[in-house]
Amino acid sequence: MKITLLAIGKTDNKNLQSLTELYTKRLKHYVTFSFEMIPDIKNVKNISETLQKQTEGTEILKRISTADTIILLDEKGKSYSSEDFSEFLQKKMNSGLKNLVFIIGGPYGFSEEIYKRADGKISLSSMTFSHQMVRLFFIEQLYRGFTILRNEPYHHR
Repeated sequence: MKITLLAIGKTDNKNLQSLTELYTKRLKHYVTFSFEMIPDIKNVKNISETLQKQTEGTEILKRISTADTIILLDEKGKSYSSEDFSEFLQKKMNSGLKNLVFIIGGPYGFSEEIYKRADGKISLSSMTFSHQMVRLFFIEQLYRGFTILRNEPYHHR
């Protein structure tokens, strides 16, 4: 199985970038993983929230195929413990899934088209985090999930 993380916008914080790269590198020992940033929409001050979500949605759709399983990282999604998330990953791998794509939207969430295309939604927390932090937290949770599946000592139960 291949896992892809798509995210709107770049990370300008060097510390977060460094940690994201660290966990991305670690994660590659367990699964084929790629992280793709979709450039920020230009001149957002001049467009409506709805148009911004639609424009971001169009960019997201360009990067996914009909065969991909799409999971949105969304505040209204299902919450998992780290152990439950590792079981979620195991079930996806056992199902013979080829491409699992997680998506972090822009500041206003996703367009209706993306919500309709999604196969599920996951919430990392009921708290709000910056999109830059969510990338790091999510990649670390992917890494943690795979270490749990392998009974490695990273996660303490």
